[in-house]
Amino acid sequence: MTPSQTWQYDEMRHVGTDYNSEAEVEDYDRRMATIRDIPAEIGEIMSSLELAGGSALLEFGSGTGEFICAASELCGRVYAVDISPVMLAYAEKKARSRGRSNIRFVNAGFLNYRHDGGPLDAIVTQLALHHLPDFWKQVALVKMCALLKPGGRLYLRDVVFSLKLEKYEATVNHVIEDFRKASGDNMAEKFSNHVRNEYSTFDWVMEEMLYRAGFDIDRADYGDHFMAVYVCRKARQK
Repeated sequence: MTPSQTWQYDEMRHVGTDYNSEAEVEDYDRRMATIRDIPAEIGEIMSSLELAGGSALLEFGSGTGEFICAASELCGRVYAVDISPVMLAYAEKKARSRGRSNIRFVNAGFLNYRHDGGPLDAIVTQLALHHLPDFWKQVALVKMCALLKPGGRLYLRDVVFSLKLEKYEATVNHVIEDFRKASGDNMAEKFSNHVRNEYSTFDWVMEEMLYRAGFDIDRADYGDHFMAVYVCRKARQK
């Protein structure tokens, strides 16, 4: 960061849970496999992006590398970007064990990533953009749009609140109790911490930011009051 940019948000500072060891990351990877249908999620993402063989894809917040490893089987160039060196090292180890050699691993975030390849066909980011306040979400979305080819696609899955404001307390409490019943006190506390300390925004704010960044929204799914999926396309110049 140059002296003239000392005002830029420090996205390398962890806002959510900070995983400091391979053992913690491995435990997280194992836990996610028990509460999520990872293969189904990957299949849905790949179907939504409609990628052809040899495509170029980047994932911001690549985590333990499960999606990026699967995507590398189809895509020609794949970039895994994450702010956690421990996560990246774990994902790279996983990729090597599966014989995946076309993935470039980069320790960076949305704001400080510097791309030295050609334009991308697709960008994926899951449960990562909420680490940025709204001002910096908008900056990140503009940067992502600039990385894509005209007509390139963005798949964004994140915590986005579509609840009614007059009922927000009851709704948040209900979601926390659902987490407690499904996954125990630890997951309930993690979601409580998310609401208290992280930067998830509202559905109407996120949709406007996507439009202003240069995207057309092909699909916006709000399956419940806090999780959203957007499938977007970089608008072609008229």
